[in-house]
Amino acid sequence: MSSLICFGFGYCAEHFVAAFGQKFEHIVGTVRGAQRAAILNAYDAGRLQALIFDASQASPELNGAIGAADFALVSVPPGVDGDPVLATCGDAFAQAKRLRSIVYLSTVGVYGDHGGAWVDEATPPRPDVARSRERLAAEQAWQDFGVRHGVATAILRLAGIYGPGQNALEQVARGTARRIVKPGQFFNRIHVGDIVQVIDASFTRRASGIFNLADDEPTPQGDPIVFAAQLMGREPPPEIAFPDAAPSMSPMALSFWQDCRRVRNEKLKRELGVVLRYPTYREGLRALFAER
Repeated sequence: MSSLICFGFGYCAEHFVAAFGQKFEHIVGTVRGAQRAAILNAYDAGRLQALIFDASQASPELNGAIGAADFALVSVPPGVDGDPVLATCGDAFAQAKRLRSIVYLSTVGVYGDHGGAWVDEATPPRPDVARSRERLAAEQAWQDFGVRHGVATAILRLAGIYGPGQNALEQVARGTARRIVKPGQFFNRIHVGDIVQVIDASFTRRASGIFNLADDEPTPQGDPIVFAAQLMGREPPPEIAFPDAAPSMSPMALSFWQDCRRVRNEKLKRELGVVLRYPTYREGLRALFAER
């Protein structure tokens, strides 16, 4: 059995461990606070070990966990000074003799705005916001690391993530769903269940390169909300024109509406052998509704 280290034990990492954790004898996940570390260590003592990572310096225990890892899943966001995992733990990664495969979770935001045109992994990225430029730089840093040290490194560019606890059904149930209309605007999304199976396929095949993780059907923002309301037997919220909604949006929310592209996903199917469980939001929301 092998060992896994997850830098950033958040939504995707938790779901990956829940689905595929039995493949690993030992799992280490990093968190930012002592309270969350204590909760995780008490919840699954023995197999899952939570360690604190604050990006200032790596503890001997964390460096030891890197040295013992066969697989690494990295989802810690970069900053203005670059990727914090490589900055703090790069030497430990370089000296890790067992490391076979790295998966880095990035974002389709690195493509920037393409006016609704289709993009794929061959499309040159042109990020137009700072966080996407930082992601692109982190992608390159991890790819360079993989080449230098002979470690398979897969960059997974994620579309908007939905799944248990964060989806249109929850928004409708809470009364917070807004159906915003901006003609010609498309959004891409991916169910966390498909993210975790792509992570597993990347580790299994020791994949290298860039892969888009999006479902088969980019749509306007309101389509999943209308479908969720129908599943719940409720009236969907009224349409709101984007110019009327924009003043109440946060700067980050507005930035998502500034970019428009439709993301192709053929490469992950072709090279990783993945068949999406939730090829559109309809299959994903039906499954989530059945679990409610």
